[in-house]
Amino acid sequence: MPYVFDCLKYMDEGEKEYYYMPPPGERASEQPPKMAEYLDSDGQGNSLAQYPSQKSYSKSSSGQCNGPIVPYHTYWTGPATWRVELFIKSYFYTQNLPCSRLFLWLDGDRDPDAIEKFMTRDPLFKRFIPFVERGDITLKLWNFPSRIPLPPGDNTDGRGYYKTPGKPNAKNEVLVADGLIRDANNQEWLILTERQMTFLPVAVSDAMRFVVLHLYGGSYYDMDVVMLRDMRPLLIGDEHSFAERWGGHSSPGDYNTAVMSLTANSSLSSYLLRGGVRMGLNFHPRIIGVMAVKDGRNQEFNMLETAAFDPIWTEFNWDRLGRCTIPCIKDYGQVFKGKNAFPNHDEWESYDGPQLKLASKTTSKHFWEMRSVGEVEVEKRVVTVERASTGMGVEMLTIDRAALSKAEYKFEEDNYPPTNRTLENFFRGAWTYHIHNQWYKNPEPSSWLNVIQRAQDGFFSGSRTNPYGEKWQGLELPPYEISWEYT
Repeated sequence: MPYVFDCLKYMDEGEKEYYYMPPPGERASEQPPKMAEYLDSDGQGNSLAQYPSQKSYSKSSSGQCNGPIVPYHTYWTGPATWRVELFIKSYFYTQNLPCSRLFLWLDGDRDPDAIEKFMTRDPLFKRFIPFVERGDITLKLWNFPSRIPLPPGDNTDGRGYYKTPGKPNAKNEVLVADGLIRDANNQEWLILTERQMTFLPVAVSDAMRFVVLHLYGGSYYDMDVVMLRDMRPLLIGDEHSFAERWGGHSSPGDYNTAVMSLTANSSLSSYLLRGGVRMGLNFHPRIIGVMAVKDGRNQEFNMLETAAFDPIWTEFNWDRLGRCTIPCIKDYGQVFKGKNAFPNHDEWESYDGPQLKLASKTTSKHFWEMRSVGEVEVEKRVVTVERASTGMGVEMLTIDRAALSKAEYKFEEDNYPPTNRTLENFFRGAWTYHIHNQWYKNPEPSSWLNVIQRAQDGFFSGSRTNPYGEKWQGLELPPYEISWEYT
């Protein structure tokens, strides 16, 4: 779908056409929890006869869902950064929280103490500990399993099975295919050896999402994905298995699994999992996609358009046709930048709405043309400044942050002045925005990512609503730390 502008416009304005409610008796909320694909779809271990009535998320409760609770999975390695904070806050900002649970998988192969460090020694993640203690977030340790259960029956179409199974071993297990055994209870297991297991971060991330979704179901998101809309409508249907398209490529096998959903313990999840293991633990989405096309299984694995989850990828690959998106972003780094983000084009070139005016008429200059504040001007504002030598002839400037935060704000001296950017105009219609790595960058004030941060801060402080007009009623959540490098 190279016409990304039109695709986003349809997703923004055409909900009545692409959303539907199943007839009575067929809705997910009307099925008994014991029939759900998730292990804890009712919050009570699937022990209830029917789903309870909806109860709002609040300071005292995670609420109740009148339908299946859907698990959301993501993966991280190392200490938490502001990117972990951005992902979690975007989840809280947009999702139906009584009906969602977030599972944060930490790399246990690299650090067996990862969960303990997050809970006791991570200064940034400390703000999320109350949510972990209440069960809104679950920390899970990721270790490559040595064996993975497959559902009963031949769910891989017999592909690769031996005509004559091997002889039983001491445990009465029979080798029925390459890397596949059947135990005495007729349960089939996918076997992983030490030689197969890879510990390269990208390869681990590619593999773990298929394993986790096979075991638990639900949806998976890379940590550099920012949620913009409630994902539940895409996840609650019977046939919710999907991934996104790889850029603007038209091949039916060009998948991208940065956002993905699979039904747990299903024929499709088993097929994809076994295929990746059979190819040497290669779970690159385009390799998996080629396999699925060759075997005729891609029709079960829906490919949703790039515009829905990564709206500038088509632009970045020079595949876009028609009008540019709103905002018109051509480089993944531009969302980090304030006034210098668009030196060669207008980010609002496709915007047809009313033009905003400057709030103040005290100056005739555009705020991007006003003079910048330098270190000397900062010192003039009676801000405590200390100078120290590194001993190598380099002078370091240390600014009293408390004094700086109380200094009088002067619009015309701001290096990063406010802009007319608002979250309501950030790729309307898309479900997510994919930042694509850039892990060591911080967003400049007034950049698009900073606009998202400030919108979230306003929501969690109770002064603003989210895109659905809801007020935050949950546990206290501190604002983002200031990026002092940009003050």
